[in-house]
Amino acid sequence: MKITVADSAGFCFGVQRAVDMAFQTAREGTPACTLGELIHNPWIVERLREQGIFPIDRPQDNPDGRTVIIRSHGVGRQVYEQLERMGCPVVDATCPHVERIHRIVSGLDPGQLVLIAGDIRHPEVEGIVGFCRGRWKAFKNQEELDLILQNPGEIAYQEAVLVAQTTFALSEWEKSVEKLKKVCTKLKIFATICNATEKRQLEAAKLASQSDAMVVIGGRKSSNTAKLAQICRRYCDTFLVEGAQELRGLELGRYSNFGVTAGASTPACIIKEVQETMSEIVKDQQDELSFEELLNQSFKTIDNREKVTAVVTGIAPNEISVDIGTKHAGYVPLSELTDDPNAKAEDLVKVGDTLDLLVVRVNDVEGTVMLSKKRLDAIAGFEKVMNAVDTGEILEGTVVEIIKGGLLALTNGVKVFIPASQATLSRSDSLEDLLKQKVQFKILEVNRQRKRAVGSIRAVLREQHKALEDQFWAQVEVGQHYTGVVKSLTSYGAFVNLGGVDGMIHISELSWQRIKHPSEVVNVGDTVEVYIRDIDRENRKISLGYKKAEDNPWTIMQNQYQVGTVCTVKVVSMTPFGAFAQIIPGVDGLIHISQISTERINKPSDVLSVGQEVEVKITELDTERKRVSLSIRALLEDQKHAEEAAPQQSASEVVYEAGPDSAE
Repeated sequence: MKITVADSAGFCFGVQRAVDMAFQTAREGTPACTLGELIHNPWIVERLREQGIFPIDRPQDNPDGRTVIIRSHGVGRQVYEQLERMGCPVVDATCPHVERIHRIVSGLDPGQLVLIAGDIRHPEVEGIVGFCRGRWKAFKNQEELDLILQNPGEIAYQEAVLVAQTTFALSEWEKSVEKLKKVCTKLKIFATICNATEKRQLEAAKLASQSDAMVVIGGRKSSNTAKLAQICRRYCDTFLVEGAQELRGLELGRYSNFGVTAGASTPACIIKEVQETMSEIVKDQQDELSFEELLNQSFKTIDNREKVTAVVTGIAPNEISVDIGTKHAGYVPLSELTDDPNAKAEDLVKVGDTLDLLVVRVNDVEGTVMLSKKRLDAIAGFEKVMNAVDTGEILEGTVVEIIKGGLLALTNGVKVFIPASQATLSRSDSLEDLLKQKVQFKILEVNRQRKRAVGSIRAVLREQHKALEDQFWAQVEVGQHYTGVVKSLTSYGAFVNLGGVDGMIHISELSWQRIKHPSEVVNVGDTVEVYIRDIDRENRKISLGYKKAEDNPWTIMQNQYQVGTVCTVKVVSMTPFGAFAQIIPGVDGLIHISQISTERINKPSDVLSVGQEVEVKITELDTERKRVSLSIRALLEDQKHAEEAAPQQSASEVVYEAGPDSAE
């Protein structure tokens, strides 16, 4: 027998705080009472009564003016006011998580509607309502929420705030949020479910799915204990007890694997007592099995679809033999052991292995029973998929079909429908790209009767994207270099995915030259090397740089050109005062009208035309102000001076050079 106790079982922070404050009051000898039972646990209530602290139902039930201990559930504002008028000292043990909800609703404008996910009959919800300044509506489940939403016009355009009872079921909360988001256009959501409650419920679901039976310990008036029992019953037989004494009447001997959890109001000593008593009861009940009962078990009958535990006794090429503890000879055909046509039985099991199997067909005449592991696995897979809606487990499957409105993913032998809106992170992404691909998804809703489940790949992608985004923002610094992929183009720049976060390269940062559109430099899907130019952490925006400093045309000008350099340029535009010519891509120089010719001209177009290539001399180069002055005239004058400075040949020299015969 195995007993596993949940790590989160027992007192939560708020309950432990309230109990400590109450017993401290008792130790100080202060006459006191609790307004209602301090916590929903009879054992604690009785221990406090023994210390002289008893519960009262209303403030007026305290005529002798004892100190009043406010329990962890909290109370409404009017109760505080009444106690103050009566002059009663107060020890406020309200859970801090509940106090947060009180602050939220009390700080709202009276015109705002407060929606409370919780049971209006629960004292915590009564206290929350007592702090509301205006209208409020409460719902404990989806049915009550649907009643509120029957007239959506009442809340569709009204400013509304959503809070939850700290012990509200997490799965119910998520469904409620999704419904309200579709109706309320001005809804503000506060996630007020206690983290301890959420952890306790998830842990209980996981433990129950791995156990033959669950024992849930806690007061029957406790809301969170009742929810734990409700969750566990979805997976296995579940017993709700307030203490060890209630275990005596239960048949625990037929189980071998127990899980134990407890509500937030259950002290550790009771959990330990229950655990020890369970061990004693199970041992006693199992020892009581007589020889006759054991003999009868070997002749028990079994039915189709029954789940049995079997031991492998023999292995053949096409089947395995098993002992199921009855008079029947059990066997599992290889086709019922695995779906793999190439698999061999000896590679899958060995003699002595214990297997959980499903009865497929019983032949009492021949004394044989055919069993299946594959079909039982499919049933277990179905349960896993159905339960994933509560546990939030991420499942993995393969997309097997694209259908109208979405796709089908196969996981654990179950086909899960994933709507198109939940299949990709962006609606523009193609569903066809997912066909035959492995995907991860969460289960959004299930219908056990119709054996249907609806999943979301998008929910997993969002979580992964959020994790990448948080990691990026924790590490990013100005100047860091990244390799990214161009995601989209606009008229003013290119958006680049850096792996979880998008940054923008402004059009002016794409090229050192003037461009009209980013597509002149990059295209969607291009891999680019960028660096962080600026970070806006408050708005989570990233400005990226793409141009390289060494490609700056002005840097090239400074390194390769100087005043006096003669170069060939191309006329790119004309103005009344001169012509602009491209020296290198990205740098244009001005040929002033006075520098176009050695003669006076009326306008630049008298001599030059756009597209014409001419030779010029650089007469001024200011890289800081990004200005270059060019001159054709200076070059012409230089050539003239050079010609004038050259020595002239005389006529006699010419005759002499012709030769002596010419002189004769």
